[in-house]
Amino acid sequence: MTVLRKHLFDLPEGVLYLDGNSLGPLPRNAVARAREVMTREWGQDLIRAWNSADWISLPTRVGDRIGRIIGAPAGSVATGDTLSIKVYQALAAALKMNPERRVILSDQGNFPTDLYMAQGLIGTIDKDYELRTPEPELVADAITDEVAVVMLTHVDYRTGRMHDMEAITRAAHEAGAVMIWDLAHSAGAVPVDMSATGAEFAVGCTYKYLNGGPGAPAFIYARPDIVESIEPALAGWMGHEEPFAMDPAYRPAMSTERLRVGTPPILQLSVLDAALDAWDDIDMVELRAASIRLSDLFIAEVEARCPALTLASPRDGAQRGSQVSFRFDQGYAAIQALIDRGVIGDFRAPDIMRFGFTPLYLDEDDIRAAAEHVGTVINDGLWGDPKYQTRSRVT
Repeated sequence: MTVLRKHLFDLPEGVLYLDGNSLGPLPRNAVARAREVMTREWGQDLIRAWNSADWISLPTRVGDRIGRIIGAPAGSVATGDTLSIKVYQALAAALKMNPERRVILSDQGNFPTDLYMAQGLIGTIDKDYELRTPEPELVADAITDEVAVVMLTHVDYRTGRMHDMEAITRAAHEAGAVMIWDLAHSAGAVPVDMSATGAEFAVGCTYKYLNGGPGAPAFIYARPDIVESIEPALAGWMGHEEPFAMDPAYRPAMSTERLRVGTPPILQLSVLDAALDAWDDIDMVELRAASIRLSDLFIAEVEARCPALTLASPRDGAQRGSQVSFRFDQGYAAIQALIDRGVIGDFRAPDIMRFGFTPLYLDEDDIRAAAEHVGTVINDGLWGDPKYQTRSRVT
């Protein structure tokens, strides 16, 4: 069974889109869904739509659909807010579960916002806390009985290198630490089974492989057996047991809903809900196999053409996510030249040319064509054009 579903996406003619690991393309059905929500539900029903269109339960319904993709049971995934907020929530709750310990363990390859959230939380609650960030390969050995929380991104955003989720979670638990996984580059890209892993928390965004659109709401998973003991650091209205009781004292919901904060972004959640239709019959094992085939093909085609590029990703497909990165000292300019030729990847400092592989809308012909363009840009020195040297704010 093929996982290719190009007809479900509104991709511009003549564009080879290898940046779905940063922002997924527009699902065709999302436009109609957004129009329906705006013109009929909001436009005609107005505030009544919280009930008539059941907006109030949309975060839960969408959370359950994401749960299927990450191997989480119904009711264990809450949606809304941003990934940074969800990281903060998970980390604050995890520290309260280990009050005698003072070390947060992450790694130097973690996405900056996760580290920023940890630094900010430490500055807010207790200066005695310490954030440790060893090299990614040394994380397992750094999990000691001093560690309160291990907080890692499953797939490295720059190189695609993957942590061994099962082994590290097991090591964390053996040391008495709480485990948090950031699935920003995993959800919809690689098979994940949160139930089997046993980690206490996971967080992630939905605008990458899940194609929820720019600024799409994030999600947070909490292991069902710990939900009722979680103490939310952000005690928001929508996390209350009875939001419309207007109780002046906070009482957390007796479910993962206690990890909701503010009013849910209905327009964005509706677009995400429509985007998730593409996943209804997807087998993540089949998708993963297709992803590895495409990325292996890209590595072979690019390396055959471009000796000036150095592979930054693990060569073994089983050890990387659904992306491939090459190092090149003029990587930013080279990516801009590729974009001008209709091949969209992106750049990550200091020298990473990054390409994402989404089998829902990419096939082998696309990959070979993209590799040909990479060869032309690198070997013909097209990156040297002065117009590609000035960096935009978003790279």
